[in-house]
Amino acid sequence: MASSLMEMIQEARAQVRELPPSDVAASIDRGEIDLVVDVREPEEWSRGHIPGSVNIPRGMLELRADPASPVSDHELSKNRNARIVVYCLQAPSARSLLAAQTLERMGYTNVSGIQGGLLNWRNEGLPLEPTDAR
Repeated sequence: MASSLMEMIQEARAQVRELPPSDVAASIDRGEIDLVVDVREPEEWSRGHIPGSVNIPRGMLELRADPASPVSDHELSKNRNARIVVYCLQAPSARSLLAAQTLERMGYTNVSGIQGGLLNWRNEGLPLEPTDAR
C-alpha cells in the first residue's frame, strides 16, 4: 500500500525522539552530543547553521552513513552508538525525521531530532554560524 508524505512523517515522528532546541544546546555545551548533522542542502547550510554541525544532505545520507560506502563520512559512520542529533529547516521537520528514521534503520542507536528545526533554534536566540545568519 502506498504512503503519503504526511503518513511517512507521522510514522517517523512516532519513532524518532525530538528534543527542544534549548535542550540540544545545553547538551552540546556539556559535551553530551557527539555529532550534529544538518540534512539540508549545501546552499541552505552556507546561509546559516548550528555551530559545529556537519552538512550531510538528506539525499546523500545513506551513502555517507554506511561505513562500507566509498563516500562514507568518517565522523558519522565511525560509531553507530554515538549520540547524534539531526535537523533541517522547520516543522514538520520532514527531512530530519526521515533522516533520523533512516539512521535508526541502518543500526544507529542514539539518534534524535531538533523540534522545529533551525528556525525554532534561531527563534530561541541560539547561536548560528555564520554569525550574520540571523
